[in-house]
Amino acid sequence: MTTLRTPDPPVAPPEAARVRRRDRPAGRRRKSQPEAFAFLTPWLLGAVALTVGPMVVSLYLSFTDYDMFTSPKWVGFGNFAHMFTADDRYLQSVKVTLIYVLVSVPLKLAVSLLVAMLLNTRRGANGFYRAAFYAPSLLGASVAAALVWRALFMGGGPVNEVLAFFGWHTPSWVDDPQFSLASIVLLGVWQFGAPMVIFLAGLKQIPAELHEAAAIDGAGAFRRFRHITLPMLSPVIFFNLVMEAIHAFQAFTPAFVIGGGRGGPADADLFYTLYLFEVGFQDFKMGYASAMAWVLLVVVAIVTAIVFRTAKLWVFYDDAEDKK
Repeated sequence: MTTLRTPDPPVAPPEAARVRRRDRPAGRRRKSQPEAFAFLTPWLLGAVALTVGPMVVSLYLSFTDYDMFTSPKWVGFGNFAHMFTADDRYLQSVKVTLIYVLVSVPLKLAVSLLVAMLLNTRRGANGFYRAAFYAPSLLGASVAAALVWRALFMGGGPVNEVLAFFGWHTPSWVDDPQFSLASIVLLGVWQFGAPMVIFLAGLKQIPAELHEAAAIDGAGAFRRFRHITLPMLSPVIFFNLVMEAIHAFQAFTPAFVIGGGRGGPADADLFYTLYLFEVGFQDFKMGYASAMAWVLLVVVAIVTAIVFRTAKLWVFYDDAEDKK
């Protein structure tokens, strides 16, 4: 009588074979590393020659007295001590820039969020309005846009005529110390298209069921905005806040054009970057300008670090791992 023999169970490959199989893709990746570095070489050369190298040279010049025509003279921390103790225009530029950042960034984010919420509908003409609201951001730091803005806010310009029609007589905004900075703030807020598009994308990701359920429970529009929209949008708000703050610290072209290239009336438009340009490329104090540039870099880094540090208190993510 013939007995049927059951087949033997499959034998697992030896551990060494499994290790070799796992090592093969890694070996292929290691072989492709030279090709990867070859493709990265142009970028690496550009980064070293155009970014890292100039930064190192600028750091050295910040401790020297250098006028671009003679050899640098080592002065240690003399440039930094002078800017904080003996340079009144430097302190004025710090004041003007901080006011601009603290006023323009919140206003710009508020306006962009408001417009994004208005456009977050299914109406047919929304595509046109989105493009129209985004168009000013395409101009960016455009000299042409700043020139047009200056013409709008000059004495006898369209803005003054409209305000006079409603009984509010104002002087030339660009020539009055009390109004000149406000005109630049309005120009920055007017270019709200980029954060608006990002806010609009974030609003599209909020489930409509959350608002519907809250409305059924009796929550009004403000409560839904406060307890649903803002928490769900907090990562987008965080991103826009960081990016717009960095851009505001670096604002230059509007202040240069509207302020006439010298800081406006009574240095009311003397932005930090404008004064840095004036010191470095008009007064040829390149060592002092380098010191100013590094102070700006440190301040922007500190502000960004503070925003990142406090983000865990008000930024909420869907993924529990992100909360950790």
